[in-house]
Amino acid sequence: MRRLMGVLLERLAASVPDATVVLAGRDVFEVDFLTARPDALAQVVAECRAACANAVHIEKISCLPKLVISGVIGRPEDDATGLIERAEAALAEAELAAAIPDVVGTGETADSVVAELDGALDRGEMVLHYQPKVHIRRQAIDCIEALVRWEHPERGLVPPGDFIPATERAMRMERLTLWTIAQAIVDQRALRAQGHDLRIFINMSGHLLADADFVRLACAAIVAAPDARLGFEVTETSVIRDPDAAIAHLRDFDRIGVRISIDDYGAGLSSLAYLKQLPACELKIDKLFVTQLTSSNRDPLIVRSTIDLAHALDMEVVAEGVETQAALALLSVMGCDMAQGYFISPPLAPAPLAAFLAAEQHRQATQDVRGSFTRRAAGWKRG
Repeated sequence: MRRLMGVLLERLAASVPDATVVLAGRDVFEVDFLTARPDALAQVVAECRAACANAVHIEKISCLPKLVISGVIGRPEDDATGLIERAEAALAEAELAAAIPDVVGTGETADSVVAELDGALDRGEMVLHYQPKVHIRRQAIDCIEALVRWEHPERGLVPPGDFIPATERAMRMERLTLWTIAQAIVDQRALRAQGHDLRIFINMSGHLLADADFVRLACAAIVAAPDARLGFEVTETSVIRDPDAAIAHLRDFDRIGVRISIDDYGAGLSSLAYLKQLPACELKIDKLFVTQLTSSNRDPLIVRSTIDLAHALDMEVVAEGVETQAALALLSVMGCDMAQGYFISPPLAPAPLAAFLAAEQHRQATQDVRGSFTRRAAGWKRG
């Protein structure tokens, strides 16, 4: 994915040489330019589409990008943050229209999709699946990540990528997140009754961190359930957008016992100035680095330095996207605390998760890694 985005970045920069093109997220480019021509935006959009019209060839794989483009026009004196927010809202409209074919138009798109999500919540179509995080050295699972799934009666299982990112950019995640908190508490109690007392981490959309009303409602729901053991996963980018409000609200969550995890570290903008101010106990290395650990020269250096940085800040480190024994073994040697990914377990509904935990299936993966390193260390000693 990282190599694909690098190729697309080069293409876009070459197609609009008078603009500044940067990678603003895992799959989002930002194109900034000044012009006095009223038709310039349409021309830049056309040039960007043309730049991405041909397939990208990486080794033996060919990818044809699917581009969703939005744009806004502002004046030089306009506030930069306001322009970015308007562009993100326009992008959310475009993504929602592209993701759900039976919703058309622009002005009503976000409202229509939110109405669909509200209906899905009312009808009980939303469910939570959970992906375990295994502590590598202790071979134990202490926490899990909650992931929303939409069981649509006509479309079947709608992938979260088809509605979560666009709904986030439309800044309409309040009700879904509050439902997730409530449902996670219910599922947590059921798991505890079966002997599995696990902290549940919930993804927190960036715009909610600056929303005082949402924070008040979320805190009230958690305080009303004194047995709840929750954590919130937030991205650095969401904090940088409105640092004062975000840091203050994260501290509010920390005071009521919610643990804070920094998600997708390294995937977007990273700022040590803000990182050291956050009441975070955990840092998650983005899977873009983890999936290439054993095939890249630079990624292991980045991962190792990130682990050292997090430990210096008294945070535990989670590597997400662990898909092979080799990656888990290398992370263990680097001192990574926890691993999450399909090599350990895919996201599971509550009942299969309880069976997975009861059978202690995660121990096989970590035992194989420990055995591998015992044999490898012996080999090094002989050499």
